[in-house]
Amino acid sequence: MVLAAGEGTRLRPLTERVPKALCPVGNVPLLDRALARLAGLGLTGPDRVGVNACYLGEQVVAHVGARTHLSVEPGDPLGTAGGLGNLRDWIAGRGVLVGNADAYLADPDAPPGPDVAALLDGWDGRTVRLLGQPADDPAAPGTFDGHRFVGFSLLPWRLVRDLPATFGDLVRAVWRPAEAAGALEVVPYPGVFYDTGTPADYLAANLHAAGDGSLVDPTATVTGRAHRAVVGPGAQVRGEVTRVVVWPGATVGPDERLTDAIRAGDHVTVPAGRIGRPGTA
Repeated sequence: MVLAAGEGTRLRPLTERVPKALCPVGNVPLLDRALARLAGLGLTGPDRVGVNACYLGEQVVAHVGARTHLSVEPGDPLGTAGGLGNLRDWIAGRGVLVGNADAYLADPDAPPGPDVAALLDGWDGRTVRLLGQPADDPAAPGTFDGHRFVGFSLLPWRLVRDLPATFGDLVRAVWRPAEAAGALEVVPYPGVFYDTGTPADYLAANLHAAGDGSLVDPTATVTGRAHRAVVGPGAQVRGEVTRVVVWPGATVGPDERLTDAIRAGDHVTVPAGRIGRPGTA
């Protein structure tokens, strides 16, 4: 299951028009990156893959189409635990690999899918597994066995079947109780991770996806200069951009000089501030 119902409040005003799950990273919507990772594990189709939607959910529904099972949550998002509880009848006795749509993961030594396969290898169907990376402070709140969670977890049916379809989070409902019972394992992820929840980390993930240079969609027009930038489909850059994400269809005027920012539309500019380093959240 891919969690795609959140509001992405820290990315506003970008997420006032587009749900966070559909924000592009390297000119690919985050949700499509998550689905490609599952496909790399052989998990495809509405019988095996589910996506939940709520905030600006009609956009998620239209984007996903018939590729997955869709769970549209009424009212406000149900959270990570409530979203699973709302899908109990579809899950129907199976273990669940749960991924956050906003998690950007990249391992230079393995393609999407095989890069997280260790999470599934040898699983006994009873423990909870989390994908993690060593935390700067192993004792900090929010860590598990000295690791920070990096976007994917594996849950047994016995811990999913009683989750109510009401607001709740997996940390309190499943992960911490499993940890207290000695039934939680952390599987290290060796690659790069950004949670893309802040403008700084969202920009950093895009620049990582672009590599050492710029990533310019073939349908974009760049008559100015682009330095370490990601320029989306149909975008126009007539000025100068440095470490900038230019969204699909957005415009940078000839007199504009943008640095460390995200541009959407003609005038929406979100400063990114400090760019996070790989592995930070």
